[in-house]
Amino acid sequence: MPELGDEAKRIFDEDVEDLGYVMNVSRLWAYQPKAVKLFFGLFREVSVPHGLDDRQRAILVVACASAFGDSYCSLVWGTRLAAAAGEEVASGVLTGSDTGLTGEERAMARWARKVARDPTRTTQADVRELRDAGISDERIFAMTAFVALRIAFATVNDALGVPPDSAYRTRAPEAVLSAVTFGRSFQD
Repeated sequence: MPELGDEAKRIFDEDVEDLGYVMNVSRLWAYQPKAVKLFFGLFREVSVPHGLDDRQRAILVVACASAFGDSYCSLVWGTRLAAAAGEEVASGVLTGSDTGLTGEERAMARWARKVARDPTRTTQADVRELRDAGISDERIFAMTAFVALRIAFATVNDALGVPPDSAYRTRAPEAVLSAVTFGRSFQD
């Protein structure tokens, strides 16, 4: 664990205020607290002004994280999606069935999975599917940048072995816990 500077302490304090504990990911990013703040600023910059609401961002994160086997983000964002849209929707996005999503949301989830699994294999037909679902080119760019940034963030966390917060054993709905059968396990 790094020596905590003022910025890292603020991140820890925010976690405790919001969640009641310090997240494992915050402990890792205490090495570079300015970088994590910049990441979160970029997430907002590429998504919010371009019409991606909380539910849509959650769908994108859950679809991409589950596609490449990131249990941490799948649990955190799957829980957020369950709160916003219901457990069945969250479980559906985690498992790839996309139960309960609109046509536009299904196209977004499929796109996030394609970008996460192999962005070199996306095609103009894939982009056309997004346009046909009513998504503008500006939002397609925003979604792609958002997913790519989430992948970069999760790659650092996963490569350095950050396990999901044990609080999600009880915080995550059963449907989310049952769907996340991949990635790192909880560690106490």
